[in-house]
Amino acid sequence: MQQFAFHRDNSTHQFSRRNCLRFGGLTGLGALLSSASVARAHADDQSSAAIPGFGRAKSVIVVFASGGQSQLDTWDPKPQAPLEIRGTFQPVQTTVPGTLLCEHMPRLSRLADRYSIIRSMSHEDLDHGSAFYLGMTGHYHNRRSSNPPPTATDLPCYGSIYKRLKPKPAFVESVVHINGPALVPVLIGPGQDGGLLGRKFDPMVIGDVNAGSVAFPGLAVQPELSKRRLELRRQLVETLDHKTRRLQRNQTMADMSQLYGRAFDMLDRPETRNAFDLSAEPAELRDRYGRNRSGQACLLARRLVEAGVPLITVMFNHTNRGQDTKPNETDSYGWDTHNDIFSSLEKHLLPRFDLGFSALLEDLESRGLLDETLVICMGEFGRAPLVAREPNFAGNLPGRKHWAAVYSIVMAGGGVSRGKLVGASDRNGAYPATQKFGPWDVTATIFSALGINPAGHFTDALTRRFPISEGRPITELYEG
Repeated sequence: MQQFAFHRDNSTHQFSRRNCLRFGGLTGLGALLSSASVARAHADDQSSAAIPGFGRAKSVIVVFASGGQSQLDTWDPKPQAPLEIRGTFQPVQTTVPGTLLCEHMPRLSRLADRYSIIRSMSHEDLDHGSAFYLGMTGHYHNRRSSNPPPTATDLPCYGSIYKRLKPKPAFVESVVHINGPALVPVLIGPGQDGGLLGRKFDPMVIGDVNAGSVAFPGLAVQPELSKRRLELRRQLVETLDHKTRRLQRNQTMADMSQLYGRAFDMLDRPETRNAFDLSAEPAELRDRYGRNRSGQACLLARRLVEAGVPLITVMFNHTNRGQDTKPNETDSYGWDTHNDIFSSLEKHLLPRFDLGFSALLEDLESRGLLDETLVICMGEFGRAPLVAREPNFAGNLPGRKHWAAVYSIVMAGGGVSRGKLVGASDRNGAYPATQKFGPWDVTATIFSALGINPAGHFTDALTRRFPISEGRPITELYEG
């Protein structure tokens, strides 16, 4: 029987599906699932208020660069290292004296005084699936350095925990994943749903928003569907649901009921439909973000911030490595650059990243939203210092293999200091040279920014307590 366990700071939790069913038979699992009283945050408000940046953000946007950005070829170049380490790209001076970035990030170089870079991220997971899970949940998977499938016993992603703690959003959905689900590289990666909390707490997932003018086509206005007809359809679904209530023990039926309810709520609110209508944006601004999946996903993220969505994750690339099967399709390129790293970065990855991510920062700033929106750009790990060809992967030119010992992420807005470097890697970009931070600290920072004490707990349907985060907010981002 499948079980999960996570270990950090001697904290261990175990769960078996058989125990869940036995408990449900004894105490009425259905009643527990419908009870609002099971979701409680056990936090000390007085101590949390003293955390720098606590409650500063109305919204958080996480831009997830799936596949592992090379720190040496983006945020942390090493011009003094040997060629086989520093690579072929040249560093450029940014608007912040002493801070260098890759030459193929010119727009972000000009915006370096808008964000801070953490250059000493580090953990111990070396494969995409489980490392992606670590990034999305803040916890190691019990199958570390592997590619496990999602399961119902997974720990929930940070968005699902937020939904558990804040069940009444102003917008119809409080947590949205854009350009998802994230694929590793063709199968859905674990850690991006409600896991053991159930489908009710899954984030809303929006796919390719560049496919049409409306990011969520099902929300487009249907002239023949009047408000009265929509209400009749809702009543019909409720009637059928009532007649089949005894089937609610079937989890598939329960999941469908949840999805129908969310769909009708969205159709019933004009402000929801409008938030997903990218055609309302000027053509020039859409061009500025980039007419591709990644850029338009970033634009939708900004629109959802304006609509009041608290937590948004943009899967910057929907697959961590799609270039093997679609080498001529830029949208399919992921950051998993084992071979051909420099051509892949220069032609496909860095141009759209530099365009889309810089547009997001500039757009939020120009609208007065950046100060109240925490923006995070992160991946599951970095790339190895040594440039070498890997024979087991497609491509004829050298690349960099997985590397989790040190990598870089970026944070902006929500009270974060501007133009700051937090932490440092060694001269070869291989290991932390200062204090290191982990994905658990990123999740703690997300919750803290949204006004939730990460040292608190949430409960599942069986009223078991789980830590909101096992890390600490990265307070160094807000100081100085």
